Amino acid sequence: MKKNIYFFLVIVLSISTLLGSASNSFAWVPASIADTLKTKEVGTTKLSDTRADKPKDNLIVFKPFAPYTPILKANNTENIKTLSNVKVFPNPVSGQINLSFKLGKDVNVSIKIMDALGNEISTLLSQRLAEGDQTQTFNLNSGLKGGFYFIRIMAGTETIVKRIQIL
Repeated sequence: MKKNIYFFLVIVLSISTLLGSASNSFAWVPASIADTLKTKEVGTTKLSDTRADKPKDNLIVFKPFAPYTPILKANNTENIKTLSNVKVFPNPVSGQINLSFKLGKDVNVSIKIMDALGNEISTLLSQRLAEGDQTQTFNLNSGLKGGFYFIRIMAGTETIVKRIQIL
């Protein structure tokens, strides 16, 4: 048991002696490897992109981890929302409700009134609408009791829900 402890101490002392002084830190390592192990000082120069094939327009560039995988690019046109800028007015509602929204492309639009439990009360609109700003006006039937309801606007795969109060 004592032989193992002495052997371990001799190994530790040998390694610490080899690595002890800064000038001889890598004396035992071959010269070709030692250069990569030494700490190199970095100057205070400004970094610049010197790639020959750097992106020229506002594309999102994704470089995967694997160096052999090609660079994937995505145009900003893919990120355009189908349904945006949804406004419901007036709120609270007494007899007539207005909806304004913007469509990013021609798409089927469905506008429904839902109760607080998510049950469909009525369908206000279900048709294909053109791209651009839309303003829709609906007369609410007197069958709705006063209280809180939700208007669900579905355009393609996007859905926006707004809360309204009926007086």
